[in-house]
Amino acid sequence: MYMIERQHQILQFIRQHKVVKLVTLTKEFNVSMETIRRDVQQLMQDKKIEKFYGGVKYIEPVEGLIDHRLHEQLTEKIAIAKACASLVQDGECIFIDSGTTTYQMTPFLLDKEKLTVVTNSLPVAFDLIGSNIEVILLGGKVRHSEKSVTSNEFLFRFEHLNINKAFICASGVSIEKGISDFSLDEAITRKQIISISQKVYVATDSSKFNKDVAIQVCPVDDVDVIITDDALSKKTIQHFSEKGVQIKTVNMA
Repeated sequence: MYMIERQHQILQFIRQHKVVKLVTLTKEFNVSMETIRRDVQQLMQDKKIEKFYGGVKYIEPVEGLIDHRLHEQLTEKIAIAKACASLVQDGECIFIDSGTTTYQMTPFLLDKEKLTVVTNSLPVAFDLIGSNIEVILLGGKVRHSEKSVTSNEFLFRFEHLNINKAFICASGVSIEKGISDFSLDEAITRKQIISISQKVYVATDSSKFNKDVAIQVCPVDDVDVIITDDALSKKTIQHFSEKGVQIKTVNMA
């Protein structure tokens, strides 16, 4: 296992258990204490965890500006976005969410024919200007931190849209609370899109699993497929599969 892959899995383990002893990590990952200390030091520098005597604890993230998050786990986001774009067929009408993962879909869509993209993401709309893709931008209030537009039925008649596939982002994914987000406005827009879409895909990296944030967008039953990176543990995949949730993992090798 490569160092970066091991560190990612260590972070996932710590996030799941919240507080973990270093000796537990050595046993779980079958490596020396010296190796674990190096990995922990790197995760501390990345401000992902905090260290205390004999152990570490997970630092719960808070929502940041989209420009800051664009560069986080970029390799995973691009791979997930490419997998999402491969599901899009010529002539379809799709929804692309305002998240940093779905934003990465745009370059992989440019060769599609007679495609319509509905979006609440200003960066997505700007990227597609000048292409052959028809763009419908949701009307509503501009959310400056996310460069997104949050809509409601008063400002935009969602029922007139016929969306074949919706690609939604998530800040949290769990069996118990489903898909969740930090923003109430974003959650409301996503709920409305999900309710009118024929198929719903959630595009999110593995760090978002088994965690819940402020606002529930929808139960996992409302989602057709969750697309994520292959760092997601087999135990988590099995747990979701047992609940009837389909997960597609993207090979990062």
